[in-house]
Amino acid sequence: MPETKNLLTLRDWLRYAVSRFNQAGLFFGHGSADAYDEAAYLLLHTLHLPLHRLEPFLDARLTAEECAAVAAIIGRRVRERIPAAYLTQEAWLGDFRFYVDERVIVPRSYFAALLEEGFAPWISDPENVRNALDLCTGSGCLAILMAQAFPNAHVDAVDISQAALEVAQRNVADYRLGQRIALIQSDLFAHLKGRSYDLIVCNPPYVTAEAMRELPAEYRHEPELALAAGEDGMDVVRRLLAEAAKFLKSGGLLAVEIGHNKAIVEREFPGINFIWVDTPGGEGVFLIRSEQLVRLAA
Repeated sequence: MPETKNLLTLRDWLRYAVSRFNQAGLFFGHGSADAYDEAAYLLLHTLHLPLHRLEPFLDARLTAEECAAVAAIIGRRVRERIPAAYLTQEAWLGDFRFYVDERVIVPRSYFAALLEEGFAPWISDPENVRNALDLCTGSGCLAILMAQAFPNAHVDAVDISQAALEVAQRNVADYRLGQRIALIQSDLFAHLKGRSYDLIVCNPPYVTAEAMRELPAEYRHEPELALAAGEDGMDVVRRLLAEAAKFLKSGGLLAVEIGHNKAIVEREFPGINFIWVDTPGGEGVFLIRSEQLVRLAA
């Protein structure tokens, strides 16, 4: 490209990428906070450099082949509005890397931080969690984090999408957790009869119809099945709360991510004592014990 012929160093390409991303009005909601973070990530990944060590390489000159590679990925990000995670086929939750492609949404769950702490203080001893369930597992990332957080647990990872489970299988194999994580195709609890769990975690579809209509172009690369949940975003959550009591052990815990829909949840289920967990975007996760779910079902 003529406009890039004078770009020689990584610093030059970083400045160019940030300018292009800002000029194009890209949306950053899949792991990067802004144009700078995303440009730095894409450049470091493309050049096979450590993702957390930009400074030592800023004034290094790129080869012609490297220039072509970074120009290509910058161009695709701008023209096609593809999330960076799909371009690199990787996403990170903390220190954990996962393979992703357009069969699954890009991992970005609040549960990562909660699992890092073993769901303390709501779970007093992580070693006592023997059976855990990740509903709507997608890429399998949360099931893998659950296996790491609860060393004695067998984890069922469930999704309605067989295509998503193929991605999850790759990630489970990468972490060598095939003996502890079972991948199950099921519409929520449909194929789980007879099973019971100490902990159920669910990051379900919860995007309202209005929000779906207003999604930035980047989100439209993600599977709609994993985002849309009816007019008020509650289609899956209603079913989940109606059925979960039958699959939780006494004293068991259900944890559900609901985004910005707290007011909708509380309006739909008045009088239920949800435990709301502070998250970076507000109170985006609720917890509820098995005993309350039994009362709710009754």
